[in-house]
Amino acid sequence: MTQAHTAPATAGQTSAQVIRLAKGDTDALLALVLQQLDDDQAQDVVSIPLEGKSSIADHMVIASGRSTRQVAAMAQKLAEKIKHDGFGSVKLEGLPAADWVLIDAGDVVVHLFRPEVRSFYNLERMWAFGDAPPVAGTA
Repeated sequence: MTQAHTAPATAGQTSAQVIRLAKGDTDALLALVLQQLDDDQAQDVVSIPLEGKSSIADHMVIASGRSTRQVAAMAQKLAEKIKHDGFGSVKLEGLPAADWVLIDAGDVVVHLFRPEVRSFYNLERMWAFGDAPPVAGTA
């Protein structure tokens, strides 16, 4: 089980507390996410380091599924795996339509898209920083 550090909620957040993991645990969570996406045959997996650049998370992972069914299945399996491995519950957004599903696991945020939706929003370009290009994942 991982050790989590609870930080107080900041302005604009709900009364729920923000869970921050220790550095090693964040790396383990990112590795788990990348491995699970690889196991589920996600396409074009990209990991973008955000540490020191944004307070929303330390890592953002973006991946595609071939269909809404695959996107939904990957999101549900990933949420279950994260919880099962002791990283706590995640927040899922967009699951009913499954064109774009957001998985908020605290220090790692995952965006799963259908390819057409991913190219339309182009999050990689929005979050790419001049000194820290996106890192290709394992898929």
